[in-house]
Amino acid sequence: MKLHIIETGFFKLDGGAMFGVVPKVLWQKTNPADENNLCTWSMRCMLIEDGDQLILIDNGIGDKQDAKFFSHFYLHGDASLHGSLKKAGFSPDDVTDMFLTHLHFDHCGGGVNWKDAAQTKLEMQFKNAKYWSNKDHWEWATKPNPREKASFLKENILPMQESGHLHFVDQGKPSPFKQFDILYADGHTDKQMIPKINYKDKTIVFAADLLPSVGHIPLPYVMGYDTRPLLTMDEKQKFLKEAADNNYIIFMEHDATNECCTVKNTEKGVRLDQIFKLEEVL
Repeated sequence: MKLHIIETGFFKLDGGAMFGVVPKVLWQKTNPADENNLCTWSMRCMLIEDGDQLILIDNGIGDKQDAKFFSHFYLHGDASLHGSLKKAGFSPDDVTDMFLTHLHFDHCGGGVNWKDAAQTKLEMQFKNAKYWSNKDHWEWATKPNPREKASFLKENILPMQESGHLHFVDQGKPSPFKQFDILYADGHTDKQMIPKINYKDKTIVFAADLLPSVGHIPLPYVMGYDTRPLLTMDEKQKFLKEAADNNYIIFMEHDATNECCTVKNTEKGVRLDQIFKLEEVL
């Protein structure tokens, strides 16, 4: 089994929204903001190559939204979904499974494209892949609450079902993938799926929005985007304790600077231990 990092570019989000009630004087130590109070975040995905399976975890924001939409997020950087797949030696048609941690636009927008220049028809980016979600989260995303409505875009989501590519993970059964187990988390959004990848003698956790960056390790550092922030704190506390006890490698999707970290138990609780690139442990 081989793991590949798929960088899809950077975007900006309001620092206050990313850290909730934590004062700027504290969070800017790890995530400095620009003159507009915006911090840079990555959209870092992972590709699992294992025999005849090629599993992509998340796919970034995509490029099919209009200029007004993208003007809010200041996309930048040279990396792209197609470019990163090509660098790894693959094309979108090679992907067999598109695993989606959740259906917010910055995690699934790259999975659907405009088929025609007139932008009247949509098609699947990964034509030969099964797209994986779960029933509870799908229901949550297709009938969104007012708080998350702007994050669940129908053009990113409904074509998966309409095209016949959509498959559901059975939450009551073990993971359908031999390569990873699945941790379900409900604080950020309902039934977010966190892959815990079994790689040689290591466990590599694709943290998604359970832990967006090393700056979010302290328990009160919870995103304003989370629908149930107190539940996020509880879920994060349990996860970080498990990660420290078992020396998990935490792979961070949104940390613009740091790809991976480990955490450790201290007298003051779980704290950051080491920061490194994924290639250093492969």
